[in-house]
Order: sequence, then C-alpha cells, then structure tokens
Amino acid sequence: MARTRYQAELGPIKWKSLPAAALRAVLREGYGRADLRADVLAGIVVGIVALPLAMALAIAVGVAPQHGLYTAIVGGLVVAALGGSRLQVTGPTAAFIVILAPIYVRFGMAGLLISGIMGGLILIGMGLGRLGQFIEFIPHPVTTGFTAGIATVIATLQIKDVLGLRLTRSPDSFFDRIAAMWQARGTASLAELAVAAATLALLVGLPRLTKRVPAPLIAIPLAAVLAAVVNHLFPEHAVATIASRFHATVGGRVIDGVPPLPPLPLIPWHLPGPDGQPLVLSLGVIRELLSGAFAVAMLGGIESLLSAVIADGMAGTRHDPDAELLALGVGNVATAFFGGIPATGAIARTATNIRSGARSPVASMVHALTVLVAVVAIAPLIGYLPMAGLAALLLLVAWNMSEVKHFGHILRVAPRSDALVLVTCFVLTVVFDMVVAVSVGVVLAALLFMRRMAEITHARLTSGGDGGGEKAAAAIGIPPELEKKVAVYDIAGPLFFGAAQKAMGSLGVIAGRIKVLIIRLDHVPVMDATGLVALESAISTLSKHGCTTVLTGLQPQPRALTERAGLTNRPWKLVIRPDLAAAFDTARELV
Repeated sequence: MARTRYQAELGPIKWKSLPAAALRAVLREGYGRADLRADVLAGIVVGIVALPLAMALAIAVGVAPQHGLYTAIVGGLVVAALGGSRLQVTGPTAAFIVILAPIYVRFGMAGLLISGIMGGLILIGMGLGRLGQFIEFIPHPVTTGFTAGIATVIATLQIKDVLGLRLTRSPDSFFDRIAAMWQARGTASLAELAVAAATLALLVGLPRLTKRVPAPLIAIPLAAVLAAVVNHLFPEHAVATIASRFHATVGGRVIDGVPPLPPLPLIPWHLPGPDGQPLVLSLGVIRELLSGAFAVAMLGGIESLLSAVIADGMAGTRHDPDAELLALGVGNVATAFFGGIPATGAIARTATNIRSGARSPVASMVHALTVLVAVVAIAPLIGYLPMAGLAALLLLVAWNMSEVKHFGHILRVAPRSDALVLVTCFVLTVVFDMVVAVSVGVVLAALLFMRRMAEITHARLTSGGDGGGEKAAAAIGIPPELEKKVAVYDIAGPLFFGAAQKAMGSLGVIAGRIKVLIIRLDHVPVMDATGLVALESAISTLSKHGCTTVLTGLQPQPRALTERAGLTNRPWKLVIRPDLAAAFDTARELV
C-alpha cells in the first residue's frame, strides 16, 4: 500500500508553501499506526548506524565526537520536519571533512560554527529563491571529480588513527598533512593497525554473509571489545579510544569521552577561537569565513539534493528541491546554536533508512531521537569505541564515495574534454579545496559546452551566381530567373555567442555579388544578444553594398528579440517574411 502511494507521487507536484512540504504531503494522504511502526523501527536502525559514524566524522574534522552527535540530533530533527524529501536522513557527512577541517584549524570551534550559520543562511536564500533546480546543471564530471578528490583526502586523513601516529602539528593542507604524518612515522603502533584491519575486514566481509543487519552494528562493537582486550592484556601497547582521547568538563568535573548530556543551546561566537580565546566577531572575520561558508552551502545543497534523487529512485517518491534547501539551511543555523557541525543529506544513511522500511520523515526524526537517547543513556559505553575502528569505518566510507570504477569508466569512454574536467576537479580538490575545484570545473565545462554548441550550429550558402551552383540553387527551390541575383543562407542551430560569429562572419564576402540575400532561420530555436549583434552587423554590411536582406522562418524567441530590437525600423535594406515562398516573391519584386 505504501509503495503504491509513493508511486502516485511521481506526477507533477506543486506545494503552495515551502516548509514541511514532505511531511504535509504524508499527513494529507493519511498516516496510520502501521506507518508509525515502520518508521520507528527504521529510525532506530538508522540511529544506531549513525551513532559511530557521526562521531567518526566529527573526529575527522578535528572536534570532539559529541559535536557530530549533536549534528545528527538537531539537524536530523529540523530538516526532516521542514524538508521536501520523505525519506532523507540528514547529519554530518564525509564530504564536509575537507571543508571543515581547515576552517577549524584556522578559526577554532567558534569559526566552524559561524561558517555553518553563514552556509545555512545562503541555503535559506537559495531555497526561497527557488534555486533547487539549478544545482542539477552542475556537470557530472565536475561532481565526480571533486567527490573522488574529497574521498582521497578523507582516506589520507585516516592514516593517522589507523597507524596510531602522534603528530606534533596539525596542518590544513594536503601535502603538509602527509609530511607531518611521515615525520611521525616512528610513533606507529602495530596494535592500532591490528584493530583497524580487523574492523575493516568485518565491515567488508559481513555484508557478503548477510545484508539484513548493517555491518557497523556488529563491526564497531566488536572493535571496542578487541581494543578493550588489547588494553587489558598489553597496556604498554594501549589502543586509543574516545574516552582516552577526548575529555569534557561538566559542572567542574572532567568527563572522559562523550558527556551524557543532550545538545544544549549556546552562543557560537563565544566559543574558543584558534588560540583558545573567544573569537572576536568582526567584518574581517566574516569576510574570511565567507568562502568556507559558500563551500558549505554549495556542497551541502549538491549532496542533499543528490541524496534526495537517489531516495526517489529507490522508493518511487518525489521531492521538492526548494523545500529541501530551505530546511537544510534552517537546520544548519539551528545546529550551530547547539554545538553541531554543518549537516547535509547522508546518502548511505538514507539508503539504510529506505531498506529498513521507512515510510515518511518521521523515520529520520526517530533516528535523531535514537542518537539522543544513546548520548544520554550509554555515553560511558561510547567511550570504549577505538579511534582506529572509527578510522577504518571512514576508510570504507571514502572508498564507497570515490566510485573508482565509475571514475575509470568516465576516463575510458567520455570525450577527452570531459576527462580533462574530471581530472582537473580531482586534482584541484586534493591540492587546494572544493571551492576552487568546482569554480574552475564549472567554468571549464561551460567553455566546452559553448564550443560544442558552436559546432552543432551550421550555415550553408546556396546561390547560382557563383558558377557551378545552379544545381544547388534548383535543389533549394530558387527560381531560375533569380539564380544570378539571389542567394539563400540557411542557418541551423542556436545563434548564440559561441556560434554567432562563425555563422554570420562569411556574409560580407558575397555582399557585392548579389542583390538579395534570404537568411533562413527556420531551424534557429534561440538567439542571444551576441547573435543579434552579429545579425545586425551582417545586415548593415549587406546594405552598404546595395544588397537587401530578407529574414524568413523566425521562430518565437528570435522573432520576439528582433521585434524588441526594432530591426525593421533601422535605415537599412531589410524585409521580414514568414516563409521561403514569400521571401522569393519579395526577391522578384526587388530584383
């Protein structure tokens, strides 16, 4: 019954207002006890899966694990309640690591949360401006390239915890990180590597035995048991855990690991900056944080809408992209005021949600509540999770995110220009950051698109007056009495800035040899300002040589553009006719 109802949503959907579009649609259709039961069960499963992942992602950024949990709780609740996707699960994701880690190093916790607020405000503006559909225009090689680059950076970041390296510094650039890890190679621990290898083996091997239970539900607890055994039997080779690595002060008492408290409201700019002192909020700081905030907004929007599209394909639903962007923006602003890092739609958790039988946004809300209950009830047990095990989990996330086979497939079969965009975005993401990669990639892709569009626009001149062209003139229908004095110039394809000069540049050559030039625009669906200028220039040149131009076959958009430009009101020889037959009649009169 639920699947049938979802499939009914595949038709065009228009919501009158953006907030809570998906939830309102579900309630409108009728939400019963069976739906609630399915959502609760699915939400609990996803919440358990999200628990170690949210902590691992926060740790990879450089902050304490509870900040990732707060993101899953607040972001998961707010975005699910206000969003446009029925089954999307929102929380911290691996893609944000490469953006947030440098921000944290430079600006501290305060700067990290402020960038989340600014990114959220940008997303709110995008949602209110109905820009959800425009994200679909980012070319596939660009998204694939920067996604693979992000995966490479994430995998590299995990080497530290997989090997148990003790770094003396925390640089924010890719090659500096590698250099710092190489300098600390002497601190590598075989015990840490063993725990990471065992965890990774379980994460990879368990799905081959059964897919009914998510692998992290078994692998991460077993990794904690293994780490506890190693720490008990071989204390000189102790494995780092959340409790041994992170500490929090609550009510004057130091707590190891995650404090057993729900996310509490706070003022982000009152938190420590990079030097441990409160960040002084100023226009200069906001300006420096703006590029990171823009990256948060763009990557968050892209990943969230991509996840929503995948969810639609798996469950037969339809999402409202503008409502999703608005909800994501509100969620990120709210999350920052509770100590959470930026959030977006999580593809893997969304897929788990659907496979677990979720039917509505309530499942994502239950996932958030499940994480909240775990934080409050079992925080001491969470402290036993090993850092190496969480790093192994992120290694698997990075591998799945990289889509190595798909990356190689594009390199093999795609045009060289697309392969160039793909590799450029990959390299720029690794060496610099995603903002540079996406900016350069989109510009490259746009330039290549212009070139391709110019290549599909063709023009053909037909005239009997050039000697040997009589057969061509007869084929196109030029009357014999007009062959020596009339030519037909046929343009096919969009007449825009990439093709206008190519299409119109050769007309000046024939200007003095004929009396009438008929320009057929039957197959020109669109013309831009550059195309109009090129057309005006050609008409002017022909007029100076005593040649009359006849435009025929104007489609709606070019016709409207020429009317606004007032072409017929200029002091030149120009006539507009509806079709070729009428153009020939005019040519007879003029000749």
